[in-house]
Amino acid sequence: MFAVIKTGGKQYTVAADDLLKVEKLEAEAGSTITFEEVLMVGNGTDTTVGAPLVEGASVVAEVVEQGRNRKVIIFKKRRRQNSRRRNGHRQAFTLVKVTDILTGGAKPAEKAAPKKAAPKAEETAEAAPAAAEGGDDLKKLDGAGPAAVKKLNEAGITTFAQIAAMSADDVARVEEETGLKGKFERGNWVEQAKELAGN
Repeated sequence: MFAVIKTGGKQYTVAADDLLKVEKLEAEAGSTITFEEVLMVGNGTDTTVGAPLVEGASVVAEVVEQGRNRKVIIFKKRRRQNSRRRNGHRQAFTLVKVTDILTGGAKPAEKAAPKKAAPKAEETAEAAPAAAEGGDDLKKLDGAGPAAVKKLNEAGITTFAQIAAMSADDVARVEEETGLKGKFERGNWVEQAKELAGN
């Protein structure tokens, strides 16, 4: 069975399970949309042509993703006028998968709401402690906020002992890597880390 639908000022011939790239539609990935503008429906030798639409026909599709096409360069030049203009454009599109072609005024079947995975919610809730698992609370250092601690953890520094053992060269290297220039000196982190590591 096939159908011809109209969307975004264009016409498309579709069948069940077809992947179709259409002009951008306001819908989230995973949601279901219905195309009401059906111009033709065919099933074997039986074909119905609308005037202009086929009454009671619709096409149901699931949104796979929202995306943008490759960039097109628009370049304009007026010779001998010192005038050049260069613009780029990426056309937005919606990728849909046709799930059903309905006729005779039939309604699309209700789709069960997907269940949210509980473990993922727990993982996000425990994401911060997990990053510093087995490490010290580096927020005890003067001027070490959550962002600074995150950068230190990403650089592999999770304990006071690591900071206490750092030389001037190590401090310079870490500050360069993490973008925390001057933080160690201003907060006197190495000395503080020595005291906190000893507790």
